Amino acid sequence: MNHPLTSARAISEEEPLLKISGLKKHFPVLGGFLVKHQVGAVHAVDGIDLAIRAGETVGLVGESGCGKSTTGRLVARLMEPTDGSITYKGQDITHANRKRLAPIRTEIQMIFQDPYSSLNPRHTVGRIIGRPMDINAINPPGGREKRVRELLEIVGLNPEHYNRFPHEFSGGQRQRIGIARALALNPQVIIADEPVSALDVSIQAQVVNLLRELQEQLDIAFLFIAHDLAVVRHFSQRVAVMYLGKIVEIADRDSLYESPRHPYTRALLSAVPEVGTDSAERIRLAGDVPSPIDPPSGCRFRSRCWKAKDICAATIPALVKAAGSGTGHLTACHFPEEVASLADTPPEAVE
Repeated sequence: MNHPLTSARAISEEEPLLKISGLKKHFPVLGGFLVKHQVGAVHAVDGIDLAIRAGETVGLVGESGCGKSTTGRLVARLMEPTDGSITYKGQDITHANRKRLAPIRTEIQMIFQDPYSSLNPRHTVGRIIGRPMDINAINPPGGREKRVRELLEIVGLNPEHYNRFPHEFSGGQRQRIGIARALALNPQVIIADEPVSALDVSIQAQVVNLLRELQEQLDIAFLFIAHDLAVVRHFSQRVAVMYLGKIVEIADRDSLYESPRHPYTRALLSAVPEVGTDSAERIRLAGDVPSPIDPPSGCRFRSRCWKAKDICAATIPALVKAAGSGTGHLTACHFPEEVASLADTPPEAVE
């Protein structure tokens, strides 16, 4: 008999493959000299909603420390959520134990940020890529070694490197090994956590193009986490913008990049260097990102926003469709942008 997590009802075209609702992760802050006790909490992820459909690529962007990587690890169930729900193929896996998660571990895989620390230096490439098949007792046609060599070729490496060790490869090649390991179990969802940020710029495009080809050929859904907006635009179909533990805007790629509605999104995009862009159009945000231990009341972005008013401090803006937005373009702002212009931006906010 099939396990209930994998033998669930058929998914309709409208139903997401993976859905998170009200997801939270708070890390306790301990104080005290002799007896430790909780004195606060880091609100790393503080109630986010996101859906990924089969074969879709969703980008998750934001400044360092906004909670992107924590979100990815929560979705992969490498961390236990504080609150909220994670649904995969219609089944709630939020607090599923190891035994219940085992059947879907093969379907949700992760590519890690650092290609150097994510590979065991004592294991050969063949063992690293084949290990997931060993753990899950998967015996592909022709044997595991044949499958590993096929995966090496798929990601652009020489199959003859099967017995080499990670230190014999460059950073870009190591990341390709990590990608091959993620593909070993034929996943339906891959969470790519800053997969190119540790690589040289000259290598980043190669790895992103590889991921695009794999996504198209294998119809894999991606949650692509990054802070580089240019890379996300190249790879993602939809993009969610995260700030201090919350999603502030989500839309399809073209809509978000061409007509950002949230002031924070607009500020982020203004910092992306483009040929022919006047440097006077770049927005410089005042102040620093607030502490996630004590985030601002109401809108998290209000302490740095040039449009903030009293209501921004009193009421948390809902993530909803703003007037004039396209279908599926959601913004969490009391005063969303009407047009992509700087007409209402104070001079001191622009460099």
